[in-house]
Order: sequence, then structure tokens, then C-alpha cells
Amino acid sequence: MAVGAETELKTKARVTWARGSYGEIARNLVEMSAHLVRAARVGSADRVLDVGCGTGITSITARLAGAGVVGIDLTPKLLDDARLLAEAAGVQGIEWREADAEALPFDDAAFDVVLSSFAHMFAPRPEATIREMLRVLRPGGRIAFATWPPEHATGAMFKAMGKHVPPAANVPSPLEWGIPDVVRQRLGPDVEGLVFERGAVRFYALSPTHYWHVFSTYYGPTIRAIETVGPEGVDALARDFIAAMIPYWKDNAVHQDYLLTRAVKA
Repeated sequence: MAVGAETELKTKARVTWARGSYGEIARNLVEMSAHLVRAARVGSADRVLDVGCGTGITSITARLAGAGVVGIDLTPKLLDDARLLAEAAGVQGIEWREADAEALPFDDAAFDVVLSSFAHMFAPRPEATIREMLRVLRPGGRIAFATWPPEHATGAMFKAMGKHVPPAANVPSPLEWGIPDVVRQRLGPDVEGLVFERGAVRFYALSPTHYWHVFSTYYGPTIRAIETVGPEGVDALARDFIAAMIPYWKDNAVHQDYLLTRAVKA
């Protein structure tokens, strides 16, 4: 990928994730953050990096487990939201920094644990991203991340939106990070003890139509899709989005399955 194209993609990403209010979406993920931090065995002796920290739910959870935590994100607005959420949670001592997952501003082996919750998967160069995440992790340290598989609800949602707004050319789908064989190949011989776990979160919604309302109001990628298709295309986008979510809606919630990966740096 050309440098100019990569820079343009990251600029668009900053703008996209600053739209709406991602905190309204991320609050459905708090149980996942607990699962991730527990799976990584985060404790008080650990220095933790949260890559793509968003509104800070995983960083805060790791800090509450006693770790020293640095949360990085590409989008300044999300870092501002993370600071506010940490204050609301009564949590102090997290270092929040604007940074790129593909070029982490830290020394080699600077962290005991590297985490990411549905974040590093959106970086345009998977090989560069995982190389950086492993570079800043000490030998024997733990890496753990949660990602969306293509065969479940989030995959269906992105497929529906992709019918109307095609993804960027020459960029691997972020959903590839939800395929165990792909993850295994990307981590390669640099890790050992690779384990996959499955989990699910519930996005509370009174109907699939209500779910569309929430995502079209608060979720940056959906808002960007609406802006891209314009007034003449939004009804068709909404119909496909809602139809894609119907199989996953039950008991006033859309059930979103995720893949959790954990491993030890060799």
C-alpha cells in the first residue's frame, strides 16, 4: 500500500471513529473486557498496553486489576472519552496517548501484557500491526485480543453495509482477525501456547429496527455509510442492515459472538 493511501485511510479512520458517540456502543462490551483481562492473567506486577483503547473500558478494567496501564488510540476524541470514563469509574493512573498501532512509540520489550479489544483489527496493515504489538512485548509476556468473526452478527452487519459502501481496496478485511487459522498464521513462530476462546456480548435493543437506530445514531462506521450513500440510499441501507440482524436478535438483544485469542511471546 502506498504511503499516501495509508495516510488517507488513517485520516478517514480518525474522522469516522470521532462521529457519533462510540461510548454508547462500547458500554455493551464491559463483560468482554473482563473476559479479556482475566484470560491475559493481568495482575498488579504487570505493565499493560491497550492497543486501540477507544473509550477505555479494557484499560480501566486492567487498571482495576492492579496493573500499570497505557492506553493508546488513533482518535483523540476517544481518548478524551476514555479520560472521562476513568474519572467516572474512580480510576486514576492510566496513561492515555495518541498513537498508531502500526508504529507504537515504545521501546522493545516495554510491556508484560499487550491487549486489544476489537481495535487493532481495523489497522490497514495486519503484519505491521502484529509485528509492533509483539515488538513492545517482553519475551514470556502475554498477548490477548478480542475480534469479530466474519460468520456471526458483526460479520453480517459489515456485509450488509458493504453492499452499499464497498470497503477500501487492497486492505484486508478486519474480520480476518476473527478466523483462527488467519490469526495463527499472523502470529507465527513468535508465540507459543496459542489458545482461542469464544464469547458473546448482548447489545440491548427492543427490535432489529431499534438496533439500527442505535448504530445509525452512535456508531461511526454506520454514520459514515449513511453519509456516503446520501438521502437517496439510506432506506435501502437501513433495510439490509435490519434484515441482517434479524437472525441474531432474541430476548431484546442482538447477540454478538466474538473470538478471544491469547498467547505467550516466545
